[in-house]
Amino acid sequence: MSDFRTASEPWQREPEGPRMSEREPEGAGTDGPEPPAPPLPGEQKRRRKSRTMRSVIEWGVIIAVALIGAVLIRTVLFQAFFIPSASMDPTLKVHDRILVNKLSYHMHPVHRGDIVVFKRSPNMPLTEGNIKDLVKRVIGLPGETISSTPSGQIEINGQVLQESYLPPGTALGQPIKTETIPPGHYFVMGDNRTDSSDSRVFGPIARSQIIGRAFILIWPLSDFKLL
Repeated sequence: MSDFRTASEPWQREPEGPRMSEREPEGAGTDGPEPPAPPLPGEQKRRRKSRTMRSVIEWGVIIAVALIGAVLIRTVLFQAFFIPSASMDPTLKVHDRILVNKLSYHMHPVHRGDIVVFKRSPNMPLTEGNIKDLVKRVIGLPGETISSTPSGQIEINGQVLQESYLPPGTALGQPIKTETIPPGHYFVMGDNRTDSSDSRVFGPIARSQIIGRAFILIWPLSDFKLL
């Protein structure tokens, strides 16, 4: 039989093998990688317990750091005080809350006009209730001679003191007896001069009694301001 075909016979092509792009890569299997074996029930329990313990430890550390920070801030840096009486009115009113900077006077001296919180000394009369800490304004500094005039003005070393922090026409009330303030002591007074038990009554206070400088009125929020 001849291998030649006639023109009337249809030409049949030999079947082709798969193209290169359709061929599977050598060495590739039909199945993917085997999934990892599921953990044993006991191992799952241990993992959950370990995660819980880590969370407890982390939260414990966060709470401890927060508490230590709060104690340090209150002890070393700042402390809030409330105003128990009207002796600093109108600057500070009863039940106002102020923030006191305890570091101020470790960085600079006490200035005239500062509002300070200080510890009550044993010789102070209990005219403002049984309150351990008082708030007043610094008027006289160590070594200065303080007095008042018959017209109710305060004099420092013979010069009239200008007090821009007081409303015009504020009455002095009890006069100031002429005295020289001892070293390391400060003459303090309330802004409400006619209703304040201050250095006119108990004398100058020692530097060691001062807790810090009041610098912000924080409550009520509507009166929030720097002092």
